[in-house]
Amino acid sequence: MSGNLQDCDIPAELIRFELPLVNVATQFDRKKLVKIVAIGSSSTEGDGASSQAFAYPSRLEAALRLRLPDQSITVLNKGKGGEEAQDELLRFDSDVLAEAPSLVIWQVGTNAVWKGYDLDNVAAAIAAGLARLSGLAVDVVMMDLQYAPAVLRPDAVIAATTRMVALIAEAAAKANANVFRRFALMRHWHLDDQIPFDRMISNFDGNELHQNDWSYNCIAEALTVAITGAATGPSRSAAR
Repeated sequence: MSGNLQDCDIPAELIRFELPLVNVATQFDRKKLVKIVAIGSSSTEGDGASSQAFAYPSRLEAALRLRLPDQSITVLNKGKGGEEAQDELLRFDSDVLAEAPSLVIWQVGTNAVWKGYDLDNVAAAIAAGLARLSGLAVDVVMMDLQYAPAVLRPDAVIAATTRMVALIAEAAAKANANVFRRFALMRHWHLDDQIPFDRMISNFDGNELHQNDWSYNCIAEALTVAITGAATGPSRSAAR
């Protein structure tokens, strides 16, 4: 376990969702189960964490239950290491739609950059996945890349990283989905808070790619603030 898991700087302007989480809010109002499906690759599955209990979906479930003790909440971890949007799209029927969630958190983009995929093809798969979710009684949050050495060097990689972050934001905007700006938040920790990568990134495999207990927990804490704010705060009320 990496350091103090409660020591997280979470600037509101970096994590606030632009759109209300209408379906989550409805479940809150009715005191019904809020089921969240977290789909993605290894940083959803939890590579780099000391155990599955410290993967971000597990920490998110714990943080939400702590904040909302009278609300039934479950977070399903549907992460699978090595995948990208095209692969995850193939699992939508079984791993997302069959669960009938209130909220889907779809983490994409890291493997596209790290493995040198055609980013336009990845963007097309993201758009197709968002189209599958459109019109269903489900809120959608896209999670972009982690800020890690593996996607920050050399120059060709950082260029692809910057473009992938923009493509995710563009696809989400077109689909009226929220974006959890993981890349910007982790960049803030590293550059503004001067948190070294060895506190944020696990290097168990020598790739300097995966998060660790501390940063997974802080991502979950930030998501908890963003989710509860968008499901109970002024932006939710204004949408009604």
